[in-house]
Amino acid sequence: MRIDVHAHVWTDEYLDLLRGYGKTDTDTQRGLGAGVGDGELAARFDLMDSAGVTHQVISAPPQSPHFAEEEHAVHAARFVNDLYADTVRARPDRFLAFGSLPFPHVDACLTELVRALDELGMAGVSTTTSVLGRSVADPAFEPVYEELDRREAVLHIHPAGCGAGTPLISEHRLTWSIGAPIEDTIAIMQLILAGIPSRYPGLRIIASHLGGALPMLLQRADNQVGWEAPGTPELPSAAARRLWYDSVGHGHTPALRAAVETFGADRILLGTDFPYEDGDLFRTAVAYIEHAGLPEDQARRILDTNATGVLGVRP
Repeated sequence: MRIDVHAHVWTDEYLDLLRGYGKTDTDTQRGLGAGVGDGELAARFDLMDSAGVTHQVISAPPQSPHFAEEEHAVHAARFVNDLYADTVRARPDRFLAFGSLPFPHVDACLTELVRALDELGMAGVSTTTSVLGRSVADPAFEPVYEELDRREAVLHIHPAGCGAGTPLISEHRLTWSIGAPIEDTIAIMQLILAGIPSRYPGLRIIASHLGGALPMLLQRADNQVGWEAPGTPELPSAAARRLWYDSVGHGHTPALRAAVETFGADRILLGTDFPYEDGDLFRTAVAYIEHAGLPEDQARRILDTNATGVLGVRP
């Protein structure tokens, strides 16, 4: 059972709904092969087979149902979760799913979390690295983390695609090339400084893109946290090893090796970022783990066993 924990599904109907509620970046997600029509699914499954991927955990971010108007957020979250549940029911041999929550509305998030996990059978839930400009570590969101911790459930965190809130990224055509991993890095460090990984040890957080720049910065964070954020409950290096990280590194072997050496091979899960990595890029997203020069047992854990343990599924 080879599970890809970072893959997306969007239908035009869902993107239309988001656009109708004011989301402005939906058009770039159309026509990428991420729908659930018969032709799109057949092509996806052929591609998965060519890389030896048996299952994908589909998730909606960055096209998340996050809206200031609670009614809009709730409707969009229920819509996409029903879509995902139907998709998994139709092909349980190929798909699992992370549910979406109607952030920033915490009570509504808790209601939809129960529905997603208990009624729809989701493998966990997902959110973006920031929510309408608010930190993922905002204290207001802690009831959601508390409930996920109680359930020992998975939270998958994906960049919001907002250029980390700075025009120095978003207005210079850098939103996805470097902005996304910067968002990953910021969100993980915000969670660490807030003590969320240590205070909620049952919460299984999966961060995207090998943790962004964190493998290169973790020692620096340890060295500086004492004077810059003295209230941090544990060293960033200890807290970072409480999380898991998907292997999306665009085939860049040094990045993968840095993440393995920093976090441990047991903390890396296979991810492809489909449909953004399609065709040969998709196959490379899997193959580069085998050809990175890692010990064979480490490569096998990343490819074939780590995800089943984190998600609690049986091969």
